[in-house]
Amino acid sequence: MLIVLSPAKTLDFATNVSPPLTSTPELLSEAALLAAELKKVSANRLGSLMKISDKLATLNHQRYQDWDAASLQQPGDPEAKPAVLAFQGDVYQGLEAGKWTEKQMLYAQDHLRILSGLYGILRPLDRMLPYRLEMGTKLKNRRGADLYAFWGTELTAVVNRATESIGSNVLLNLASQEYFRSLQPAGLSSKVISPTFKDLKNGKYKLISFYAKVARGMMADWVVRNRVKSLRKLTQFSEAGYRYDPESSTEQVPVFLRDQPV
Repeated sequence: MLIVLSPAKTLDFATNVSPPLTSTPELLSEAALLAAELKKVSANRLGSLMKISDKLATLNHQRYQDWDAASLQQPGDPEAKPAVLAFQGDVYQGLEAGKWTEKQMLYAQDHLRILSGLYGILRPLDRMLPYRLEMGTKLKNRRGADLYAFWGTELTAVVNRATESIGSNVLLNLASQEYFRSLQPAGLSSKVISPTFKDLKNGKYKLISFYAKVARGMMADWVVRNRVKSLRKLTQFSEAGYRYDPESSTEQVPVFLRDQPV
């Protein structure tokens, strides 16, 4: 199965890593078009557009001034880092890609994709520069009023090629709604499985955002480590106290419950 994840706002470009190899983002030329547009946007306008503080707006304004597609086309650029090791945040706490073996990292390179507002879609070892651009940002561009219009059907086509290349007909959606919306469901060639994670609170099982994000990362990590290929195997996921609940599940939306955070 092919896994899709959301990126993270928090980045780590300070920690040195030694991956087995790195790769160039497939849609780098498209990312360059967006970066060129963002270079023209002032720090004040960027802050308003992204709804971030002046400090973060200034930081990201400078990131776009420094952004250079050419530096991502060759390995060795000290400013670039493999995507799966650059993203931090709740999902990536659960993923713990820094602990993968070389074989696990290479397996993930084929079986995991990260949706991105700027890069469109990233493989784990794709080189990236620091940025901030959420998929829901209403950035007017040459193709429409927002990033969904900019990416159109391109990301769906990339996902279809990826599932075909690994001989799979299952897409494991562990991304947020904001990011999964960038794919076109009618155009996907695979069966979409979108797990839900709920924790017990005040006597009821509820989706709690922080725990659900970490759980998505844990499931992605578990699938990579165990090379999970089927829905039947997926229901055996039991990390951190979660258990599959057949009564509230459907084939497309398997539900995992937990009584107490671990």
